[in-house]
Amino acid sequence: MAEYVPLSQMEDSEKQNSSIKSRKKGGLITIPFIIANEALESVASYGLLPNMTFYLMRDYRMDITTTQNLLFFWSAATNFLPIVGAVVADSYLGRFLTIGLGSIFSFMGTVVLWLTAMIPKARPPPCNQSGQACKSTTTSQYMLLVFSFLLMSIGAGGIRSSSLAFGANQLDKGDNNPNKYKMMESFFTWYYTLCVASVLIALTGIVYLQDRLGWKVGFGVPAILMFLSALSFYLASPFYIKPKVRSNVFASFIQVIVVACKNRKLHYPNQNSDYHHKNGSGPQVPTEKLRFLNKACIIKRPEDVKPNGVAANPWNLCTVEQVEELKALIRVLPLWSTGIMISINMSQSSFPLLQAQSMDRHLTKGFEIPAGSFGMFMMIALTIWVFLYDRVMLPLASKIKGRPVRLKPIVRMGIGIFVSCMSMVVSGIIEHVRRRKAIYQGLLSNSQGLVEMSALWLIIPSCLNGIAEAFSSIGSTEFYYSELPRSMSSIASALLGLGMAVASLLASVILSAVDKYTKGEGKESWVSSNINKGHYEYYYWFLALLTAFNLIYFVACCWQYGTSVEVDITIKMMELSDDDD
Repeated sequence: MAEYVPLSQMEDSEKQNSSIKSRKKGGLITIPFIIANEALESVASYGLLPNMTFYLMRDYRMDITTTQNLLFFWSAATNFLPIVGAVVADSYLGRFLTIGLGSIFSFMGTVVLWLTAMIPKARPPPCNQSGQACKSTTTSQYMLLVFSFLLMSIGAGGIRSSSLAFGANQLDKGDNNPNKYKMMESFFTWYYTLCVASVLIALTGIVYLQDRLGWKVGFGVPAILMFLSALSFYLASPFYIKPKVRSNVFASFIQVIVVACKNRKLHYPNQNSDYHHKNGSGPQVPTEKLRFLNKACIIKRPEDVKPNGVAANPWNLCTVEQVEELKALIRVLPLWSTGIMISINMSQSSFPLLQAQSMDRHLTKGFEIPAGSFGMFMMIALTIWVFLYDRVMLPLASKIKGRPVRLKPIVRMGIGIFVSCMSMVVSGIIEHVRRRKAIYQGLLSNSQGLVEMSALWLIIPSCLNGIAEAFSSIGSTEFYYSELPRSMSSIASALLGLGMAVASLLASVILSAVDKYTKGEGKESWVSSNINKGHYEYYYWFLALLTAFNLIYFVACCWQYGTSVEVDITIKMMELSDDDD
């Protein structure tokens, strides 16, 4: 016979169980799984990139131009799709499902790429077959390769668009926590640092496997890592806080523009009550910046608003909150555009690869650093700098000042642009010295010859790039997340990737233009395939000049942005009303 339990005791027990269950949701217990998911994805995807140039040129027999363009477009797709994933996550699927599906797509992409190495017919046959002419890549072979890149790009779009915001959701316990913003800043910093550490592992371990054990093992390991990435993320599913999709942010932006155009002939009202605001919040007046958009939230007729305070037709009337969300996004776009130039500088991976290959890469007589692994020094510098900045410099400065000291995100963004400019200047100087030594050794026509100069000199610009990345990327991510409303947090975290996508396309345009306009009769272009006949130092200095102009543009954008504090006040009011709901 079942033991009798009083009803009051059962209710108390249910409340206690519910309280325990709610405490298990979110918090620090979920963070390792989220970071592991992105870290393993980074190891898998970034581990494929450094030596991909060699794979395409040797196994698919592509020329350097075709290879570089394909990698540029792959990079552009990988960095653009996170903004699509952010819209999908915020408007349709939610962040948990978006990350989960992205993990599956990335796994499928790495498996398809691994199959191109495992199946001989998936790529052109070797050239050394009884004097036969080398066969070029067939359409089906090329499409299979591109299909693997596409799957990995879609997967990266799902994971990278939402992981940062999804992790922040697990720590966001409301505005009553006095340590909330400090905890968020530390989370952003260490999340990015651990992801960078995973890239460092990719540039050493995965590249080493490809160099020593071949493409079958070198592509198979990333596929296994992506399987573990998806598995680790789904294992913690019961513990995640899974925010529900609240609104279609993208459609909301379109509605504001459409309604503002419809109401372009309306006069601006004088009373706050003539503006439509979110149900449950007090009457608000839209800010004066981008005033034209304010016409989207003007109430033309009383019947446009239902008795419950909701617009009868959202395509005829928007809320003040919708208008201010669009304004907030438009307002950060100029500062967002200043980060594109840094990404262009970072995307010049082919030239350091050729430089390293032409220089002495020995650390000892028996150990030589692979040319594709020199990118690890940028990651090492980034990781060390973040640690010193977060754990040594800021605490020391706070102790000296007697109060908490921290650099604003917008200041860190500016420092990143300046350091990136210096990196390009130093790269040009090193290349100038390397080329002069090559000419002195009689290697002008022999780009395969080894210059008597240590490749360790390339560590200097790599470290500068790492410091620039630490200042710019972390500062930019924190800036977007803090300046945009919470409903747009995934879009905020994806803006950095969108900048990288635009940078990849612009880098291709700049490279093609330099190649075209610096080439003459009997004269090699600055970016010639023969590194000794070209003038890569001129190309580096040209990028440094563009970065210097970008720094001036950044200062102008900061001045313009700083004059509009009223938008920040409106956004805070909107977030407070969201908490009340």
